[in-house]
Amino acid sequence: MEHDETGCQPPPEGPILCIDNCGFFGSAANMNMCSKCYKDMVLKQEQAKLAVSSIENLVNGSTATEKGMVVVGPVDVQCDSIEAKSIALPSSQTSSSSAVAAKVKAKVGPNRCGTCKKKVGITGFKCRCGNLYCGAHRYSDKHDCQFDYHSAAQDAIAKANPVVKAEKLDKV
Repeated sequence: MEHDETGCQPPPEGPILCIDNCGFFGSAANMNMCSKCYKDMVLKQEQAKLAVSSIENLVNGSTATEKGMVVVGPVDVQCDSIEAKSIALPSSQTSSSSAVAAKVKAKVGPNRCGTCKKKVGITGFKCRCGNLYCGAHRYSDKHDCQFDYHSAAQDAIAKANPVVKAEKLDKV
């Protein structure tokens, strides 16, 4: 009877099963779905919105330049030359992508000391010159470091201690 007086709805008499019939219990906050089904539904809605917006962008062509795509104006060229150019682009992209892949593969390998080439793994010391060194060669005098510690220290001191200059006073 108290619920009628306050205007609140009474709680459900028993637990509510998920409306997707997955076997889990749902909640009113998730539209009577379990958390997994609700999350999947929200994800599908976001993907649908993204697909619609990307299709609109392709149709309108308004944001093609903002995403880094190159928009080419109409060109009077025969179809044979266009096909030859489209074939040439993937080959140049594959050569550049293979160069990038080679750089990634070089960094994936084991970490080695810059001087003695010993494997250092996670115990290596990264120097300010940018190289990795073992425990024996971690000091700058042991590996012929090219980093200028003197000017770096001067710059740090100059930034930490700005020049304070008093205004000139009129002498009597």
